Amino acid sequence: MDRVGIRRVVAGALLLVSAGAVLTAFMTRPWQLVAYWGVLIGLGSGCLTMTFAAGVTARWFDRRRGLVTGALSSSSHLGQLLFLPLLAGAVERHGWRPPVVTLALVALAVAALVFLALRDHPADIGVKPYGAREFVPKPPPAAGAAARTLKVLAAALRTGPFWLLAGMFVICGASTNGIMWSNWAPAAHDHGMRVTSAASLLSLIGVFSALGAVLSGWLTDRFDPRRLLTVCFAVRALTLLALPLVFSAAVTPPMLLFVFVYGLVDVATVPPVIELCHRAYGEDGPIVFGWVNAAHQLGAGASAFLGATARDLFGTYDVVWVALAAGCLVAAVLAMAVRGGAHRPAVRNRAGYPGRD
Repeated sequence: MDRVGIRRVVAGALLLVSAGAVLTAFMTRPWQLVAYWGVLIGLGSGCLTMTFAAGVTARWFDRRRGLVTGALSSSSHLGQLLFLPLLAGAVERHGWRPPVVTLALVALAVAALVFLALRDHPADIGVKPYGAREFVPKPPPAAGAAARTLKVLAAALRTGPFWLLAGMFVICGASTNGIMWSNWAPAAHDHGMRVTSAASLLSLIGVFSALGAVLSGWLTDRFDPRRLLTVCFAVRALTLLALPLVFSAAVTPPMLLFVFVYGLVDVATVPPVIELCHRAYGEDGPIVFGWVNAAHQLGAGASAFLGATARDLFGTYDVVWVALAAGCLVAAVLAMAVRGGAHRPAVRNRAGYPGRD
């Protein structure tokens, strides 16, 4: 994004998603699923995760950054609301190929819209960033942008806040999309729930995740983001502990209560972590958050695999929910250890960032 601009990155990422989905529809070998869906769609969707939200917010907004990142974070879960029930129903009626092709066509249409309407910087349309007092000229394309990301990582690795934030986000990824997006349907199947009902509940989690992300962004602008993170992880731990007790074949009121509470804290961790990266690392905050978000995805990938493995070993997901709840309690403690939550600290170490050498 620093080198070629936001618009080209987003359009290119959507084209990767579209190409991966189209090729998946015609696959004939298992390795092709890994290549098309895992690699192509993985790369494309990875470019559109929370690092994108952090980059856009840093360029376009000087005020209300928490609220904006919350709104952008909620968008992926609004996608769940729109697509999951429809795609699940289409799979039951027509098989899996037509929904995959539909996804490809939607991604292609949005890529065209992005290329026509999205701009890289407020200066492109002659306006100031929201809340800024002065006009901000568009910076030139960054030379050596890839090298800068590695240099920023090397510097951040020498600071305590990075390891705390990355550790929290490993647990965050493991306890949200890592386990839910990959293992929710088989876990529901173990309890006798229909696929469409499971998809509808996951979609409903997306609805409340969107609301929770916006609310979290609003709160991040007003309160210590460390305390907000602690509350989010503690509540998530309680919901995961309760899940084995409320899971059933039918959609019951306790199950809906779990969906509501878990959904509210699902993505609520993103705005405060982005804000903490901004406070601790200044201009490098979006890049540092990109690396922290990479830790989130590593945790998610490990959880998707290990959760399924535990199910095969123990015959149930109950041990997985308890283990992830314990991890969330650890993350709640780590959140309060991050320095610079209420105010940006003045002491800086040899790497140029706040914290210990």
